Amino acid sequence: MRLTTKGRYAVTAMLDLTLHADTGPVSLADISERQGISISYLEQLFSKLRKNDLVTSVRGPGGGYFLSRGKDELFIAQIIDAVDENVDVTNCEGKNDCQDGEPCLSHCLWQDLSCRIHEFLSGISLGQLVNRRAVKQVAERQDHLQEQLIGIGEAPEL
Repeated sequence: MRLTTKGRYAVTAMLDLTLHADTGPVSLADISERQGISISYLEQLFSKLRKNDLVTSVRGPGGGYFLSRGKDELFIAQIIDAVDENVDVTNCEGKNDCQDGEPCLSHCLWQDLSCRIHEFLSGISLGQLVNRRAVKQVAERQDHLQEQLIGIGEAPEL
């Protein structure tokens, strides 16, 4: 399956945004710190997410991003599609030229699987994911770690 870091990072960043949206706009710096994704890479991803109306931005001090609609109205396939990611398991990237310019014997199988994966991801909303116990536990761990790092940074120098 060809799902690169672009798609994975976009989904991860959108989950982070969803989890922290109740406190106001979420900055890319905060997402970067919690998720270990470079700010420049997040800027590229969020530019595409904004163009596809999945997020809205707020400029200025205290600015950041919000989801453009409710977490139950945004689906994982939309995020992956927005960043130009392709969920494709064919050997030819869906071009029907896997064997000497022609479809291979198993092309239809892999093409059907690609469609099923996209359908599967189209049925999972951000809301469903953030309500999963495992996702909540990871988010709590990341938030706790971030709080500890902030606390260390604010400690008085001796």
